Order: sequence, then C-alpha cells, then structure tokens
Amino acid sequence: MVYTLLSTWAGLSPWPMVVACAMGIVFSVMGTTRARQMAMALGFPSSWLLSGVGSVPSWSWLIPLALALLIYPIRSWRDAPFFPTPVNALRELPSHATLAKGALILDAGSGLGDGLKALRRAYPDALFWGVESSWPLRILSALRCPWARITYGDIWLEDWGSCDMLYVFQRPETMVRAAAKAAQELKAGAWLISLEFEATELRPHAVVLAGAERPVWLYQQPFKRA
Repeated sequence: MVYTLLSTWAGLSPWPMVVACAMGIVFSVMGTTRARQMAMALGFPSSWLLSGVGSVPSWSWLIPLALALLIYPIRSWRDAPFFPTPVNALRELPSHATLAKGALILDAGSGLGDGLKALRRAYPDALFWGVESSWPLRILSALRCPWARITYGDIWLEDWGSCDMLYVFQRPETMVRAAAKAAQELKAGAWLISLEFEATELRPHAVVLAGAERPVWLYQQPFKRA
C-alpha cells in the first residue's frame, strides 16, 4: 500500500510502476530460494494490481513478461530452477577428488556464479568455466566472477570433453541425461560432481555432506554402473 499512497499523493504517471515491476523481476534472481525470487518478482505487480492505481495499456504488462523470459528462457525450464550453491557446500571435495594445478572445472548452468565461487574455494589453483543459458545471469555472474570464463549457451549442446571436473546442481529428472552425457564425453580421470541429487544409474566414488544433510555425489570416469 506504500506504493499506492505515494503514487496517489505525488500524482505520478503509472509508468514508473511499470518500470518498478520490471526491476523487481530483474533483481528477483538475487533471491536465495525460489519462494523469495517469486515474492521479489511479484511484489510490485501484486501491489499495483490490488491498489487499482493508474491505468496503462494492456500491452505494457508484456514488458515484465519479456524480462522474465529473458532471465528464464523457455528452453531452460526443463533443467533445474535457479538455486544458488551454498558458499561452503563443496569445501570437502579436495579430500576425495584431487585435481592438478590449472585443471579446468566446468559449472554447467552457472546461474549467478555461486557454484563457481564455491568451487574456487575448494580449488583455488584451478581454471573455471561457466555455461549459462540466460543472458542477464551470464552478465551478472561474469561481474561476480571475473576470474572465470563464463559463456552463454545450452549446457546440453556444449562439449564437456575438455574439463577435468564437471559440476552440476540439477534435479532428479535431468540427472539421467547429465550422467549419460558425462559418460560419453568426459575423459578418463575426470570427475562428475552433483550437489544433492544422485545419478542413480552410476556407482559413486564418494558421497560427502554439504551441511544440513545435503549430499555431494562424486563420480570418476570411467564410471561404474550401480
């Protein structure tokens, strides 16, 4: 209702509210959970809709929709939603998966770069590569992780063969596809690391807890079948 009172008192054009709605959607990616992201994205539109203040052409609501599609492309909906990797989730990896200095680590679906940051804490001497299908997230993650190479693209179309470690934070439905692609493309000795979700058809090399009973699954090529 604060937005309503300010708009009424100041006699503002409704267009600032359209801009505010768009900005809410853009910055919703900063939310740490899906619920928070939705609350941030829908806060201004909901307040304005309920207040009944202002009148704009119906097509103006396509602006927030277009921004939402830009941040979350339709082709990415089949993959995991935007869930940041906790900062210390991967700190135990070096105890189980050794990497040489200069090894290449790929974060497939790097989002805002939280996974890359966690990986760098674990392997400060490695090289880092992130692939992200959202242009805004790719730009923001490049700003947050200037030491990493972050490219715009589809993780399923990228060649994973050059990396020494592949990190994914997917969902159960896409882990089968991720495991199959990793088995086909990763070189001998390379690692597949999955936060929280198991590749059920593979036998893990090790499983460590990332806190709050969130497992990190480690698989090394050549993979063993479960």
